[in-house]
Amino acid sequence: MKIAVTYENGEVFQHFGHTEQFKIYEVAEGKVLSSRVVGTDGAGHGALAGFLSRNGVQALICGGIGGGAQAALAEAGIALYGGVSGDADSAVGALLAGNLGYDPNVHCDHHDHEHGEGRSCHGGEYGCGGHCGKN
Repeated sequence: MKIAVTYENGEVFQHFGHTEQFKIYEVAEGKVLSSRVVGTDGAGHGALAGFLSRNGVQALICGGIGGGAQAALAEAGIALYGGVSGDADSAVGALLAGNLGYDPNVHCDHHDHEHGEGRSCHGGEYGCGGHCGKN
């Protein structure tokens, strides 16, 4: 089984659609056999589910994630564990141990609001800022 984590500097990256890297773990019998960090080559929101599917990923751990991406992951048969923060390796260990704290109702709700002067989160000037994830 392969588990992917949105990844930045050892941590679970908090915005699925803007992740530039995934750490992909190969696991068997509840143990990590290997892991590697892979770049997304600039693939964004809609393309990331396909990217994960092509890499044989069966589960994803992430922070915030929008509804469209959730639907694409479901269609690809990838289990979603969203609303997670902290160390990526620890999150995978917790998932394997059956005690990962995640939010099954996670969504990133900042897609429709603006930060003033017509600038939105996706304008490149503003990142998720940690407000993706839990409601």
